[in-house]
Amino acid sequence: IMPPLLTQVARTSDALPLVATSTPTHTFTVSNQVQQDAKKLLRSMTASNPNKMSIDSGNTVYYYMARENLCFLTLTEQAYPKRMAFLYLEEVADAVMQELVQEFGASWRNTVDQAARPFQFIHYDPIIQRKQREFRDPSQQKSKLNEDLTEIQSIMRKNIDEILNRGEKLDHVSTMSQELQSKSKDFSWGAKKLTWQARLQQYGPMAVGALIVLIIIYVK
Repeated sequence: IMPPLLTQVARTSDALPLVATSTPTHTFTVSNQVQQDAKKLLRSMTASNPNKMSIDSGNTVYYYMARENLCFLTLTEQAYPKRMAFLYLEEVADAVMQELVQEFGASWRNTVDQAARPFQFIHYDPIIQRKQREFRDPSQQKSKLNEDLTEIQSIMRKNIDEILNRGEKLDHVSTMSQELQSKSKDFSWGAKKLTWQARLQQYGPMAVGALIVLIIIYVK
């Protein structure tokens, strides 16, 4: 399986191409028509489109990804693994954005927004070519997929652990709620008991006095 054949980085707002590189093979030539099709595809993308998508084009597939104010596009053979293509775009995006931060610091987004000419960042081309070479070697491809799967499994385990921890916390809250309900009943009974005791202390002597008077009257 051949590596990505064409890679372009453009500004999301108007699809201005900032850097591009191609890797023609003995079976596929990156013609001007192919590059024009890629530009048209980038121009057709809007904010309502998904951040990631793939578009079939005969024996090839375009893969698109948006991040921050940049969009990344690559063209691969139909047989190229979909997950590998998106992984390639993610690594290209990481490398390009890291280079932008190193060159322009925190103002890199403004630098991209104010870029006035096409391919203003063509000096990033070697970065993309290096990534293409990494994704050309089958052993490297397998290694990267395994690393990606390991990362996904790690994220899944973390999510499961968080869910389980939330379950334990919910059980703890439920137990506390039951204990509070029980204590509330005890408090209610205790409050009633104290009320009766207070009334007894208040009216008890009077009742006893009245009872003594009645006994005296009855005896006489």
